[in-house]
Amino acid sequence: MRQARHKWTWPSLTGLRKGFTPPLRQGRGFTLIELTVTMVLVLILLLTVGAVVTSGHRAWQLTYNSANKKIKRDAEAVMLVFGSVGRKSNKLDYVIYDIQGGSFTPAKAEGLNPVVFGDAVEFRYWDVELDSEDTHDLMNVEKTATVYALFYLEDGKLKVDYGPYDSAANMGAVPAGGGLKNTPDRTRVIADNVTTDEKGAFSHTTSGGTGQGSVRINITITDPEDGETIKVMTATFMRNEWPR
Repeated sequence: MRQARHKWTWPSLTGLRKGFTPPLRQGRGFTLIELTVTMVLVLILLLTVGAVVTSGHRAWQLTYNSANKKIKRDAEAVMLVFGSVGRKSNKLDYVIYDIQGGSFTPAKAEGLNPVVFGDAVEFRYWDVELDSEDTHDLMNVEKTATVYALFYLEDGKLKVDYGPYDSAANMGAVPAGGGLKNTPDRTRVIADNVTTDEKGAFSHTTSGGTGQGSVRINITITDPEDGETIKVMTATFMRNEWPR
């Protein structure tokens, strides 16, 4: 008896297209092009962030330097020291001087102009308390001050000398009537690279030859590196009057 033979046939292409799914490729990595593009994008991002940070730091540094330049610190020191010393000084006992060859001469009004200009100003004030041994706790009316502060320009610097003041002898920064200045206890440089106009750095208004207790300063401070200038124009008003 013959066995029936099974005839094998190839599957149709239609069946392959509909039911056959090719195996996925395992562990697929980046291609060289993808890696290069990614590195370029990261580099651009880093450069952009770096530029922003650098620009911000530079702007901050410029702002900081502008706000803290030495000429600005000097200008603030001039206004602070000049103003504070003047406010506590005796309105009835201060002198503005002209300086010629190192000699100080009390400045006087020219003609009918009540405004007097000078190269230096000497403030006089108290730095001690009332005499506790005085049974009446009264201040000596003959003592108009105990110390002085002399503001003046020298070698392009604004300086102030501090020293004792003898009311009885009218002896402070300069002998009575003028002359060479006395040796101070200490000297402080307030500002460098200072200039002023030919009239003088200091001025006050007088009435009948007597000052009214408001002293002005007018100077220019220059930065030697970039030439920037600051003009300092301020005044101090003496509030104390003794004796009354």
